[in-house]
Amino acid sequence: MQTGDEPSPAVSERVLTLPNAISFARLLLVPVFGVLIFTERDVAALVVLVVAGASDWFDGVIARRFNQMSRLGQLLDPAADRLYIFVTLVGLAWRELVPWWLVVVIALRDVVLAALLPVLTRRGYGPLPVHLAGKAGTFALMYAFPLLLLGNVPGTLGTVAWTFGWASALWGVGLYWLAAILYVDQVVRIVRADRRGARSA
Repeated sequence: MQTGDEPSPAVSERVLTLPNAISFARLLLVPVFGVLIFTERDVAALVVLVVAGASDWFDGVIARRFNQMSRLGQLLDPAADRLYIFVTLVGLAWRELVPWWLVVVIALRDVVLAALLPVLTRRGYGPLPVHLAGKAGTFALMYAFPLLLLGNVPGTLGTVAWTFGWASALWGVGLYWLAAILYVDQVVRIVRADRRGARSA
C-alpha cells in the first residue's frame, strides 16, 4: 500500500512499451468489433469485448508492476475505452436494442470534456488525470454492454441479463457525468487560480 510519503510512480515519455503495444492492439480491434456488432454476430462481438476488457486491466497491471507508465498510455487507455463504448452504443441503437437518447447522453459528456481541453492547453496544462468516478463509470458501461447483448437471448437468461444490463448502464451514465462535473470543477479552479496569479503579478 502506498503511503503519503512515498513518491508517485514516474510517468515517462516512452512510446515503445508493452502496455502501449497492448493498448494499440486493443484500438486495432475496435473496427473488428464494430463490424461484428453491426452484422449481429453477437457471440464473436462478446469475445472481442471480453478480450478488450481483460487487456485493459492487464496493461495497467504491467505498467504499474514494471514501472512502464507513460503519457501515451494515459491517453490511449481512455481513448480505447471511449471508442468501444461509442461503437457499442451506436451498434445497439442501430439495431434498436437501446434508445438513441442513451447514445446522446453519453456522447454529450465527451463533448463537454473535449471542450475543456483548449481551455487547459491555453494555460499550459495537458489533459487532467482520469478520475476514479470516470473509471468506475467506464467499467460499469463496459460491464453493461455484454449483458445488453445477452438480453437478446429468449427466456429467463435474457430477461435477467437485460435487467442487470440496464441497471449497470444507468449507474455507469451517472458516474460518467459525475466525473464530468468533477472535471469541470477542476478546470474552473485552474482558471480562477491563473487569473488570481495574473492579477498579482
